[in-house]
Amino acid sequence: MSLELDKAVFGRVTVKEIIGADPPIQDTQNLLEAVLEELLARVESHPKERLREILEEQKAAHAHVNSRPGAMALAQGKIQLYNRYNEMYVRAVMARLGS
Repeated sequence: MSLELDKAVFGRVTVKEIIGADPPIQDTQNLLEAVLEELLARVESHPKERLREILEEQKAAHAHVNSRPGAMALAQGKIQLYNRYNEMYVRAVMARLGS
């Protein structure tokens, strides 16, 4: 399985930004924080069907980013950051679906 490096996996954030050396981890955290705020601001306006689609997309994106968990050359700290922010987003979408 090859990684699609230009695939958006969290808003506008791509795989290569998560697994690559650039941007540095602090910049990646700032980017993930900003994108999470953008995504959360839009959750309320999505119909429930779109929210279900988003959950499936985020599940697939999570699997894609984490498909090489043992690869030492990958930025493990940035992958963990991505996982944390993705989980926050997924929880917000699930909460909205439950309301």
